[in-house]
Amino acid sequence: MRPGSQAHLTLLCREFLDSHQTFDPATLPWPDLAEADVAKLRALPFWDEAVRTERRTGAKVTAYAAEESPPLLREAVALQGFEETRHAALLDALVRRYGIEVDRGPDQPLPRDLHAAFIRTGYGECIDSFFAFGLFAMARDVAFLPPDLLALLEPIVQEEVRHILFLVNWVAYKRRQRPLPARPLYVARCVGAFAGAAYDRARSASNVAGGARNGGSKDGFTASGAGAIAGNFSLRAFVARCLEENDRRFAPYDPRLLRPRIVPAAARAFLGVARLLRGRA
Repeated sequence: MRPGSQAHLTLLCREFLDSHQTFDPATLPWPDLAEADVAKLRALPFWDEAVRTERRTGAKVTAYAAEESPPLLREAVALQGFEETRHAALLDALVRRYGIEVDRGPDQPLPRDLHAAFIRTGYGECIDSFFAFGLFAMARDVAFLPPDLLALLEPIVQEEVRHILFLVNWVAYKRRQRPLPARPLYVARCVGAFAGAAYDRARSASNVAGGARNGGSKDGFTASGAGAIAGNFSLRAFVARCLEENDRRFAPYDPRLLRPRIVPAAARAFLGVARLLRGRA
């Protein structure tokens, strides 16, 4: 499979479209929870950012879909916009059902360059979701919440896998569609978008640390979630679990499609250094 070919385009779009699952967040059978479990949900520190991010992502991806071509690719991006908007609706239904107070923040205007916004948003999902896979597995391992509730949240986690798979193949397709002299510039734009998304996550993690000390910000998906779910935990063990879950969740999809490499490679490098330092200790 040659990235950028018509066969590659057809495969990445059909894999994405055909793996879509139909459900309506408004009619999901939300289970009745014990007060202790409701308290655990309310204490999780990332609801504000989760709701804001999904709402804004849905709006950006939906708007970008109207600019996309050819028609098959436009259909796939429009479906992703629908799914992102549905994620926001699912989170809204959850916080209402269990009485979680959320600051949804102000509405933000759409960015002028929707193509660049789609890339940066997608790379942000690549980073967030890698660690979210580990968090979800930890919550399942320690029975942090009832299995019925985790089962309802499973589709939103697996949809993120599909979005990441689509993004990395979409980037490869778009790069190869450009004239050869223009490809390095497109690569540079993508590197810049990934660096920007990584910086946003690092700043959010710093805000979480400062908020924990000063009673301030609770933003940051993964930076704040692991401690809330598992208490004292080993960072090395957590990263290893994220890698394991990442491999497991991508396994069902066509092996000819590209997989994300940067975040898993960074995680493996971290584990290698950790093993080396542990061996010298």
